[in-house]
Amino acid sequence: MKVEQIYTGCLAHAAYYIENNKEAAIFDPLREVQPYLDRAKKDNARIKYVFETHFHADFVSGHLDLKKKAGAEIVFGPLAKPDYEATIAKDGQVFEVGDYKVKVIHTPGHTMESTTYLLIDENGKEHGLITGDTLFIGDVGRPDLAQHVVADLTERKLAGHLYDSLRYKIMPLNDDLIIYPNHGAGSACGKKMSNETTDTLGHQKKVNYALQDMSKEEFIDALLEGLTKPPGYFPQNVLLNIKGYDSFDKVMHRAKKGLTPSLFISEAEKSGALILDTRSAEDFAKAFIPNSINIGLDGSFAPWVGEMIPSVDNPILLVTYAGKEEESITRLSRVGYDNVIGYLEGGFDAWLKAKQEFDHIERISAEEFEKMYLNETLKVIDVRKKSEYNSEHIRGAVNIPLNEINQHLEEIPKDEFFVLHCEGGYRSMIAASILKQRGWETFADLRGGFKEILQTKVPRSEYTLPKSLL
Repeated sequence: MKVEQIYTGCLAHAAYYIENNKEAAIFDPLREVQPYLDRAKKDNARIKYVFETHFHADFVSGHLDLKKKAGAEIVFGPLAKPDYEATIAKDGQVFEVGDYKVKVIHTPGHTMESTTYLLIDENGKEHGLITGDTLFIGDVGRPDLAQHVVADLTERKLAGHLYDSLRYKIMPLNDDLIIYPNHGAGSACGKKMSNETTDTLGHQKKVNYALQDMSKEEFIDALLEGLTKPPGYFPQNVLLNIKGYDSFDKVMHRAKKGLTPSLFISEAEKSGALILDTRSAEDFAKAFIPNSINIGLDGSFAPWVGEMIPSVDNPILLVTYAGKEEESITRLSRVGYDNVIGYLEGGFDAWLKAKQEFDHIERISAEEFEKMYLNETLKVIDVRKKSEYNSEHIRGAVNIPLNEINQHLEEIPKDEFFVLHCEGGYRSMIAASILKQRGWETFADLRGGFKEILQTKVPRSEYTLPKSLL
């Protein structure tokens, strides 16, 4: 059976494409649908169905645009209640894609409408299971997201449903089934996902902690251990996926408005828009528009946008490398940030040529940091996740995770020099740009982060294996 995984690293997201006898289906598509349309065109196939495993929290799905552009039928599992036309399948219902069959298996737990899809080939052999966020490689879906949208749900109730779904719906299936999850390592939808993006069900039964022999209460406790607060944009994305949204083409058309430096300034003053600079941390540090925030395209851009910009409706003005405007708009739209109102035409070079005011952030090397640390009392702020900090950290460093920095500003001194760091320099520059915007001046960012510190004699805590990747 031909199953094609279409993986997007920024979101650690996997969509799936199947085709047989000129009929195709897409599972859990991203917002921009042209790659799926192109893929079907290559096979001279019609996209018959768009299957959704659940109302996604970490991205806006492309199902509505696929329905509009390809005439595809949108399919959700039982209990889904979208505000637009879609087929709500029954548990056990079978759909045909050419000679392939797709069987609906309702598996509530991550969310109540969560559904997995059993893939059956043209010979009637069960081939694989598209599991959405129910079962990952090495993990299962976190059960605390739907409660932020549906008031009477609790994480313990959802975890209990997930236990039943795994034990009575998935684990009795054939061990040789291939598991096709919606996410891999790096996604906030689980806590210890593998870097592998597929596996057999039989192997997962052996190595996945959530599939081991335990009581329901033990499962619930294990599942909830180490969970951190989900990103703030998750409930907003769920609602977009339930209620509907503007087409990607409309979002792109509205956002692709190049502005001269003077018009950029005027638009910023008039709209109060957030100035988002998507260049690399190194280039941003050298020179940037005052009061702008840096979240680079070269890292986990969309998830950090979702973490650090409170509302998807926030107006945004973009500063990008020349030619990266469309990519920036696309990756923002994947997580529902559709209110881009323009970008700096010609990139930051145009700003410099216009002789406009700019700011900078001091960056120091690990070697410079080592000398400072060993020769004086130095305040160090580690913006990595708690699990990273607990695993190993610079002795004396204070841990303020990046996604919590706005809630802990009073703990960061304005009259005492300090050094920010993360693992590699990406997240600490996000933090540095936020602090600069809020009026902090007396600090430096550590170029290369904790990875470079490991090459120095700076004293560190003893290493312990992290219990969670959150």
